[in-house]
Amino acid sequence: MTTRLADIAAQAGVSEATVSRVLNGKPGVAATTRQSVLAALDVLGYERPVRLRQRSEGLVGLITPELENPIFPALAQVIGQALTRQGYTPVLATQTPGGSTEDELTEMLVDRGVAGIIYVSGLHADTTADMQRYERLRAQGVPFVLVDGFSPKVQAPFISPDDRAAMSLAVTHLVSLGHTRIGLALGPKRFVPVQRKIEGFVRTVQEQLGLAAEDIESRLIQHSLYTLEGGQAAASALIDRDCTAVVCASDMMALGAIRAARQRGLEVPRDVSVVGFDDSPLIAFTDPPLTTIRKPVPAMGQAAVRTLLEEIGGTPAPHSEFVFMPELVVRGSTASAPGNGVVPR
Repeated sequence: MTTRLADIAAQAGVSEATVSRVLNGKPGVAATTRQSVLAALDVLGYERPVRLRQRSEGLVGLITPELENPIFPALAQVIGQALTRQGYTPVLATQTPGGSTEDELTEMLVDRGVAGIIYVSGLHADTTADMQRYERLRAQGVPFVLVDGFSPKVQAPFISPDDRAAMSLAVTHLVSLGHTRIGLALGPKRFVPVQRKIEGFVRTVQEQLGLAAEDIESRLIQHSLYTLEGGQAAASALIDRDCTAVVCASDMMALGAIRAARQRGLEVPRDVSVVGFDDSPLIAFTDPPLTTIRKPVPAMGQAAVRTLLEEIGGTPAPHSEFVFMPELVVRGSTASAPGNGVVPR
């Protein structure tokens, strides 16, 4: 027991006496300190004493796409932790090809009496989908928040990264390195984030390199799937069109782009520069470490929970879009254009 107290105290940054007071439910401990001790218990894998287990305020559904792309588990973790801190129990429901659809998962969660639902990269991001499904959900009295995607047809709070600004950051970085043939690899055009990335990419390339919008869209943009194989296929097409740099709409696609370059005997970044999107967990440790646009996952996840709880509490936030600014993280997959000695600004 003494050893356990010492471990917990060290992890929480408090005294053993404070840990003992928290574990025994005694008063006189600040709420933030108590939370630090409980978090230390969780991190170290100790079970919380029964008296300290929080009674659930209710279930909250979280519907995500497949979890193979590491950005979705990362976002789910942020949302799950934020819900737990507020006393709610998160229920993760994942769509998989050939498995349950978003509508089926929604029905399952509603049947279980969830207090609300958070959708991540769902049908709300698909411009061809029927948005009436969300109005029907609202008519049932179930609060919900939509992350990554926007539709003016849905009266709900939306949480999004600024996809246009993200492309501006990526293109500006590559132009500063002397690249003039910059390609964009991304998913199917029917998705709102894809359309916004195209808008930001075309506008910035026009401004910085003076190319015509028609030429950019026909030669420098390649649609594929949000997978490693999809990135490889898209990047192959762009490299064949003499692109010396490829901006990818996900880190998984960027890894595929690096593979495409290497299959041609090209080196990254000496011959081809690659920029990802998301800054997924572990992406800093790839070979080479990936330059990427960091999606503001903690801020977005916390905002989604805060907004949903306001909806549940009867003081809803404005039914509009809350947009979060991404940032460029420069690592080892971008360098000066071949034959160009430009030093990055």
